[in-house]
Amino acid sequence: MKFHAPLFALASIACLHAAEVPKVFEGLLEQNAPVRGQIGVVLPPPEIDKYVAKVEKAARSDPKWFKEFSGQSTPGAPLPYDERLGLTKEEYDEYLKLWSQRAFKPIEDVMLLLRNSAENTWTLSSTGTGSTLTTLRYIAKEDVFRSPNGDLKRIKDIEAEPSSILGKWSGHEWKFEEETGLGKVKENFAVGRFADNKFGLIVYRAQELSSEGTRLLDKSLVIRFPLGKGGQAKDPTAAPAKAPAKEPAKPAPKKK
Repeated sequence: MKFHAPLFALASIACLHAAEVPKVFEGLLEQNAPVRGQIGVVLPPPEIDKYVAKVEKAARSDPKWFKEFSGQSTPGAPLPYDERLGLTKEEYDEYLKLWSQRAFKPIEDVMLLLRNSAENTWTLSSTGTGSTLTTLRYIAKEDVFRSPNGDLKRIKDIEAEPSSILGKWSGHEWKFEEETGLGKVKENFAVGRFADNKFGLIVYRAQELSSEGTRLLDKSLVIRFPLGKGGQAKDPTAAPAKAPAKEPAKPAPKKK
């Protein structure tokens, strides 16, 4: 996998403006240090689909109840058991078993770079599909992410349970929401780490609905990246290290 050199060139320029990394990125990303990441999705085994289909059928048969029931549950986690879900208790238990086998499936390799772009302002650049993140600016003094839509303000920190779609992880989250006569816009950004402390996580979502409820935009990004020096990439523009010189072969001893 080849990565574009311009991202590394930015790292060299940013070194001239070294600043203290904001606390929200501490232990996750270092300033001017490119990190290899992966955009992906979390999927359970395909055998779970037959149970999901039954729940969807039950939801269509009683949408009012299902909306109220699901609204009281933890987002991104399995709904608690209720016979109105259209599953027997045995099927529900099998559903939970399959859900516990979900796994992160990489889709695209990307490179991340945290840099100080101006006083108290930070950007998180990314290659590939993750380039959407470059539209955000973190204003450290105000603790907001500024996007073309407006300011994403800090909300309650995340402490996700093991049963959540991404598994057990913790982090910080910011949100922008606006509703006008033209429609509704939502934008969320979160950064954190998995409970095993092996990987960091970036989650981004932008949604836009028209005043009639038509979905105009729904973009989601889940980026996983290894923590520590092991995830940092070397600058491909740098000169390769020279191999150590070989010692001259010693002459064979003369026979007496």
